Amino acid sequence: MMRSYSSLLIGSNGNGNGNGNGRRRALSLSLLVAIRRRWLSSSPSNDTNNTNNTNTNTNDTNNTNDTNNTNDTNNTTNIRTILVANRGEIACRVIRTARRLGLRTVAVFSDADRHALHVRLADQAVRLGPAPSRLSYLDASAVIQAALRSGAQAVHPGYGFLSESAQFAQRCEEEGLLLVGPPASAIRDMGDKSASKTIMAAAGVPLVPGYHGPDQRAHFLRAQAEQIGFPLLIKPTHGGGGKGMRVVHRAADFLDSLHSARREAAASFGVDTVLLEKYITEPRHVEVQVFGDKLGNVIHLYERDCSLQRRHQKIIEEAPAPNVSHLFRSQIGQAAVSAAKAVAYYSAGTVEFIVDTASHHFYFMEMNTRLQVEHPVTEMVVGQDLVEWQIRVANGEPLPLTQDQVSLTGHAFEARIYAENVPRGFLPATGTLHHYRPVDVTPTVRVETGVEEGDTVTVHYDPMIAKLVVWGQNRAAALLKLKSCLSDFQIAGLPTNVSFLQDLASHWAFQKGQVQTHFIEHYKDDLLTDSAMTTTNEASNASKLSAMLASACLCHLEHISSSEAMPCGDRLVSLWYANPPFRMHHSAKTTVEFDWDKDMDGSFEGRLKLAITHQTDGGYFIEIEDGHSSGLEVKVLQSGDNNFRVEAGGLQTDVTVAHYFKDHNKYIHVWHGDHHQQFRQTKTIRKISDDGSHLKPSFAASSYQKGTVVAPMAGLVIKVLVDNGAQVEEGQPILVLEAMKMEHVVKSPRPGIVDGLKVTSGQQVFDSTVLFNIKGDNTS
Repeated sequence: MMRSYSSLLIGSNGNGNGNGNGRRRALSLSLLVAIRRRWLSSSPSNDTNNTNNTNTNTNDTNNTNDTNNTNDTNNTTNIRTILVANRGEIACRVIRTARRLGLRTVAVFSDADRHALHVRLADQAVRLGPAPSRLSYLDASAVIQAALRSGAQAVHPGYGFLSESAQFAQRCEEEGLLLVGPPASAIRDMGDKSASKTIMAAAGVPLVPGYHGPDQRAHFLRAQAEQIGFPLLIKPTHGGGGKGMRVVHRAADFLDSLHSARREAAASFGVDTVLLEKYITEPRHVEVQVFGDKLGNVIHLYERDCSLQRRHQKIIEEAPAPNVSHLFRSQIGQAAVSAAKAVAYYSAGTVEFIVDTASHHFYFMEMNTRLQVEHPVTEMVVGQDLVEWQIRVANGEPLPLTQDQVSLTGHAFEARIYAENVPRGFLPATGTLHHYRPVDVTPTVRVETGVEEGDTVTVHYDPMIAKLVVWGQNRAAALLKLKSCLSDFQIAGLPTNVSFLQDLASHWAFQKGQVQTHFIEHYKDDLLTDSAMTTTNEASNASKLSAMLASACLCHLEHISSSEAMPCGDRLVSLWYANPPFRMHHSAKTTVEFDWDKDMDGSFEGRLKLAITHQTDGGYFIEIEDGHSSGLEVKVLQSGDNNFRVEAGGLQTDVTVAHYFKDHNKYIHVWHGDHHQQFRQTKTIRKISDDGSHLKPSFAASSYQKGTVVAPMAGLVIKVLVDNGAQVEEGQPILVLEAMKMEHVVKSPRPGIVDGLKVTSGQQVFDSTVLFNIKGDNTS
């Protein structure tokens, strides 16, 4: 395996990376092989052996650095136990590296996470409190007490939660705990986006025109907005992740957007102050990974492009940024280093820039004073473990590399796999992972996850299931690997964005690197076409083939289970359930009905009726009873768990079928080739509306009377905007739901009168709860 990697890396054309001499390529090769081997050795399946690999792996890094003053793990004498103040995949990620370095690890958990993967991976775990974040992971006192109680010398905050809290960093210092992160002063300076703009201006870092001052009066901000001009962006002064951001295109919409942004910012970060910026209409989001130590050294580890976003949140990131010049790369890297030095920064940080695609100028947006979600793509192209760097820097050690020694090799992508309902505007989803089979991990493929099959994605936390990270010799090779891995990533039990990620990765503009933050909106006709317009022969034929393959595999499983359950010695009964089953003068037949979920969003709007005839050779002849589909001979050659080798129409292929029961229905998922289909087998006839209301942005339910609007997801009603009986227009906001710290406006599906509005502010509602009905002018 490593021999093939050597040939790939040494033969790299540089990918526009600029570091061309042989010594640096050899350095990059050693580092890249070391980091990939270390990451693999610290995966959950090898956790029992992690500490045995510490010395060998650390030496791999030291031997490549002539100026490295790090003396293996012997210097990390101050930190022996580290508490990870986070959950999910980032907690698992930190625990793996800490264990590889020989450190004891302590996890923290809420009641909802008592049996979570990160809890099981750690040497010790401490309960923080109930499920809501504010009562557990955001409770700084509880986290600090957990660290002191467990005997930890250091706290790693991960990302989100307390990771950018200057008060938490200060309290750690006061309690004698090392924070594996930057100083409280830097968090404070860069956490206030208004103050950070002033600091950056003084440091000569270019800024977007806007207002960043302390006056937060609504009428004053509106006056400033009119001076800046529309469109403009309202941004919270604290926090990140797109929460509280609003794009305002008209002056008339400014105050409503301001109030909504403040509410969401307060719910997410506890601070409702905002800043205003000129909205660049065709921007790219390019960020630079910086790293500093306590000795005053600061370097950059090149840039990442994070332009592919929905709801102001990244979903595909890559390193390095495509289609940029050597000069641009050098200038943006130096600007990021200047930004970090301006606040005496140390540890991992990310300086985010907005790039005007028209002028190619870049402007400072903000600095994230923590490890980023997308840090693995940087690790893959520079060959370093950034969590290890964080721990060593926290322990007072110098950076292991100088700027000249940081080499850029190949290309990497990260795709964030979320539980979310793409056709419903990317709304977060909840549910159980009844089937969860990520792709296999290799030196060029990583899966960062904090869940396992059987776990539940709840309403309390971010709905990210996993991060898929791939590396290739160049962008084209990495993209090909990304698409292949996405097609093999299997999840069943709740809606996900996997198919959407496949569509993104396959889009011609993305393949050319023509990325910008409005990419999804710009190409929505290609990516988000309404289901009513996408019923093509290709999609229909694919669903029919999937249904036939699934039914054959399920019949095969049923035959095996029936045979195993047969009473011993009853030859007559055994004959009746043989393969094929014995029948007098005819072949045994089975009829099944599947509801087809074409959009993978739980709508199940198509019905397929299949007639299955058991053949004498043990195979099946399957027909779709639609009057025009031809039958297909299918034979299941072998099976194991959910995997099958199937021959259909003379072609052999691998098929995976997963099924589970929920709400008295049987749900069936089938994967073969690049296809993934979901079906439901039920004995009840589901009433389906034909008025198209299920396509409205208000999510009017097709199984209710016309005009009925149901909750698109579980959440909290935070504001009711109209009274029962009010006359409303189509698209008019009726109420606001909050779920996973994001606001979702529920709108009227048509003009009419609001009827049956019984929910109130502060009320918890569940997915598909009836919220209200809109009666038309004819009272229908």
